[in-house]
Amino acid sequence: MPEVRVSPRERLVLTAIIELYIATGEPVASQAVARHFANREGLSSATIRNVMANLGEVGLLDQPHASAGRVPTAAAFRYYVEQITRPDGPRSRIAFGNAPEPPSVLSEARRGQIEDSFNGVATSADYLERTSHILALISSGLGVALASATASQVLEHIYFSRLSTGRVLAVLVAQGGAIFDRVLALDRELNHLELETAARYLNENFRGWPIDRIRAEIVRRIEIEREAYHQLLALVQELCRKGALAGGEMGPPIYVDGMANLIAAEVDRERLRQMLLALEAKQRLIDLLNAYVDGNQQEVRVVVGLDQASPAMQDLVLIGAPARLGSGSLGTVAVIAPTRIQYQEMIHAVRYIAGLSQRLLDLPAE
Repeated sequence: MPEVRVSPRERLVLTAIIELYIATGEPVASQAVARHFANREGLSSATIRNVMANLGEVGLLDQPHASAGRVPTAAAFRYYVEQITRPDGPRSRIAFGNAPEPPSVLSEARRGQIEDSFNGVATSADYLERTSHILALISSGLGVALASATASQVLEHIYFSRLSTGRVLAVLVAQGGAIFDRVLALDRELNHLELETAARYLNENFRGWPIDRIRAEIVRRIEIEREAYHQLLALVQELCRKGALAGGEMGPPIYVDGMANLIAAEVDRERLRQMLLALEAKQRLIDLLNAYVDGNQQEVRVVVGLDQASPAMQDLVLIGAPARLGSGSLGTVAVIAPTRIQYQEMIHAVRYIAGLSQRLLDLPAE
């Protein structure tokens, strides 16, 4: 959609309609907007109707029924987000009846609720799982937390167990608590002692190492110490080549909470079914977060309308941010919710929770 130019008066009316719609969930009539602009010159009900007609022509407002008020489109919500997140953007706010003024910062009560929810968190897995729960709770949407690929590929412990002829179970525990298991099909038979020796070598020499570095280091050591360790390293290399250290390749852990929130909010049963099918696919969510949230950036990303991921997600918004640990990436935390969401509060909440990772976790940075 080409860039839409909005006059100051149109922006004022559009902001009023969006925030009224967020507060009530109902189409907004010109009379409702006029009541809150009664003391503003030139903003009579007739003037507001003309402004609303203009906003409808440029694709920012929609009219569900001929006699109904107007509702903001996805383009309107995008424009609104751009305005409230601009460093030099307008910060003026309008209170509508009993609807509270959107918070410009996270309230003390909300911060306290978030802090209390993270009591007892000691690992990155705990942090990410708790994050998905609290974001679902405070957003009435879907809370999602995705571990970064690098965070889930640091070796804590590995174990091998013989299953049958030529088949070995490898169980890899990554730092942060993620566990990966894989059945390896080997070209030769290995006994219990050989598997135990290989596991002990990996655990004693490479605990705390990134997994991709372990594979490269084993190759390097074979070249340097071929005579002394040839048989042992060749065994370890065989196990690794077959996938023992492929935990991260199975996909990073992802934590999701709050699916019931979306079910309650969606009245169109068929669209709900399609939306749930899109969201229940783990790889779809991982791709979605990786596409929209840059782990190298510090800022919160807001994406209104996720129809590029799936047509059924056109009325959803993603608010996500990277969580960091030291100089490395811990993962991504995000809310996926209907576009009728309290944007400012959720933007601040996601930013605040993403920033907690540094303070909560006492894990060595890579």
